[in-house]
Amino acid sequence: MRQLTKYGIFILTCIIWAGCSTTKSLKPGQILYTGADININPDSSARIDDQKEVKTTLEEKTRPRPNKSLLGIKFKLGLYNLAGEPKKPKGGLRNWLRKIGEPPVLLSEVKIPYNNAVLKSYLISQGYLQAEVNGDTVIKGKKGKAVYTANTGTRYKINTVTFPQDSTGVTAVVNETKDKTLLKPGNNYDLDVFKNERIRIDNDLKEKGYFYFSPDYLILQVDSTIGKNKVDIRLKVKDIAPDAGLKPYTIKDINIYPNYTLRRDSILRRTPPEVYNDFNIYDPRHTFKPGLFDRLVFFKKGEDYNRTDHNKSLNRMVNIGVFQAVKAEFLPVDSLRNNQLNLNIYLTPLKKNSLTFSVTGTSKSNNFVGSELKLTQTTRNLFRGAEQLDISASGGFETQVSGISKGLNSYSFTTEAKLTFPRFITPFGSINSTNNFIPKTIASISYQLLSRGSSYNLNSFKTEFGYNWKENLYKEHTFNPISVNFVTSKVTANNPDSLFDANPGLKKNLEDQFIIGSNYNFTYTNQMIESKRNNIYFNGGLETGGNVWGMFTSKNDAGKKSVFGIPINQFVRVELDLRDYYKITKTIIWANRLNLGYGYAYGNSSSLPFVRQFFAGGSNDIRAFAARSLGPGTYNYRDHLPPGDNGTYTDQSGDIKAMLNTELRFKLVSILHGALFADAGNVWLRKEDLGTPATATSDEIPGKPGSGFKFKNALSEMAVGTGAGLRIDATIFVIRLDVAFPVRKPYLPEGQRWVFDQVDFGSKTWRKENLIYNIGIGYPF
Repeated sequence: MRQLTKYGIFILTCIIWAGCSTTKSLKPGQILYTGADININPDSSARIDDQKEVKTTLEEKTRPRPNKSLLGIKFKLGLYNLAGEPKKPKGGLRNWLRKIGEPPVLLSEVKIPYNNAVLKSYLISQGYLQAEVNGDTVIKGKKGKAVYTANTGTRYKINTVTFPQDSTGVTAVVNETKDKTLLKPGNNYDLDVFKNERIRIDNDLKEKGYFYFSPDYLILQVDSTIGKNKVDIRLKVKDIAPDAGLKPYTIKDINIYPNYTLRRDSILRRTPPEVYNDFNIYDPRHTFKPGLFDRLVFFKKGEDYNRTDHNKSLNRMVNIGVFQAVKAEFLPVDSLRNNQLNLNIYLTPLKKNSLTFSVTGTSKSNNFVGSELKLTQTTRNLFRGAEQLDISASGGFETQVSGISKGLNSYSFTTEAKLTFPRFITPFGSINSTNNFIPKTIASISYQLLSRGSSYNLNSFKTEFGYNWKENLYKEHTFNPISVNFVTSKVTANNPDSLFDANPGLKKNLEDQFIIGSNYNFTYTNQMIESKRNNIYFNGGLETGGNVWGMFTSKNDAGKKSVFGIPINQFVRVELDLRDYYKITKTIIWANRLNLGYGYAYGNSSSLPFVRQFFAGGSNDIRAFAARSLGPGTYNYRDHLPPGDNGTYTDQSGDIKAMLNTELRFKLVSILHGALFADAGNVWLRKEDLGTPATATSDEIPGKPGSGFKFKNALSEMAVGTGAGLRIDATIFVIRLDVAFPVRKPYLPEGQRWVFDQVDFGSKTWRKENLIYNIGIGYPF
């Protein structure tokens, strides 16, 4: 690993050196183009609105773009220069470096008149109707840039907006919705707003049945001669708009082909349909129950066409998960004589059975975090109502590598059967929903073996019944009113007493546990909107155990509520995960995460069940510390290890967790990405663990000094680590290597917890004790 690090540093140094010598490969007379400068109204002291943003936009519109750079270093040009002239026409290191590198962009490629016209056009579209742009080049040595001077003039504003006065047909609908117009007197002239206003009106007309209308049939006439840098706007329907676009259409017949293929097209069309409600269903094989289409198709015979029902129907048919192709075809019955459309829906099913293999990064409620191989058998349309049965088997491992703790930390094996119904199923019958997304009822049963090396094994049997639904594109809910989890364990350590001495309380945690409760999760994300500069992900979870269900259980001999003699756990657990992804540039992202957790045990329980406790440290957590090794609080498990025990397998858990992560991600070359990161956090117990004194029937259980949570001390007890990473991001998978080291150790005495002064990369002893290599699949968050 250290050899790889040395080679990596050497290659990186070569690239940086070559990047600094950016003019190395230029021929005589060639000038390296370094970019464009924009000067806005240089002879005027007045600034325009949003001058900084306008300047940035103008710079981005100039062509060509200069060679790409990262932190001021032109990496790709550096690779190109490092390669030199290849000696072979194909193959070899030089040709490969040239391929992933980037040749120098020359000043001779810059077309000043073209860029002048582009920049002027943009300024006019933003309301600077008298704008003028003039460009020139400036050369210094072997480098040159383009300088553009933009004299904008005064920005025009909207004076009045006039809509058509006719009260029939299209113009009547336009007038009905004019109060929603985007064109407001006093606002700036903006061509993008004008375009969006035409789209808004088109959307309103589509809701009223105007299927063939187009935004191009609207014209905005602008009068800029009224003076005082203002414009009057008059909106009208073009005289050349076709008749088909100016009348509303209603739905006549709805024909559904749920088992459609081109090969069977003619046969299906000749087959007598099954008439069900408003649908003609051409499905001679009875592949699907007719009632399914009540939840998929929102159109009714005789109603006006509207885009909302169109989009809802398409979204549901695509997202239900049983069709590989979906097509909705609207055909006029006779456009010359009436205003009716026939709707033909062609659905091509996916194969009933499929087998998939996946490699993923995983994080589960039992605190197993690592990489996982998963094999899933999927059976679709199980009961002819688009139900889906998934039976999966997966195996995973979690690993961190350092001089103290090497190799495999833990592994898991999981089998699961999950049955999904595309509707709400309740004791009161099915509930229909009308938004774009299919609600789901999910019943699952699973078994998982979690092995912590030579320490212990956990066997977890779990069954859940609940619901998943999306409120809209951004918000998703999961509610499991019934969740039953039975956990049993087996200690595999050669010396169990040594294991329990190193992990006070672990013996109690490994007792058989029955968790009967409910859980709810809410997720919000706008990450699918790639155009946004700032994306957010939020997940909040609430879980309760033994509350309502505890009312139906009996008490055992110890007076505790139990099932089959095993006490049930009673607790409330809350966890919040907030992430922010800020795009500094297209290839540089600043990612941040805040993760908070709190658990409260009551009644039967004095602490959270082991598989619901919080842990800190690990490859997706605080990467400078071994998995589950931090805390609780200022407690250091290593101070309590027996002689000869290196503490490889440790599980330091808590009732409270606070974690902060920040990471700067950037593209290096092709699919190779880099990252610089810092992590901070810890776990605590709600109350200090004072241990349990020995009795006639039990041994003494030592406590964990410093483990209790106190709000005023929380910041001073946070662990902090930092490091760097390389990621191979091939879109469909990400392989990650992070190297981290601690800079703050919460278990040290106060005043000595920051350890910046001890960082010594040249010391073998320091590297052995502090450097941790994290290997994972997927991004840490």
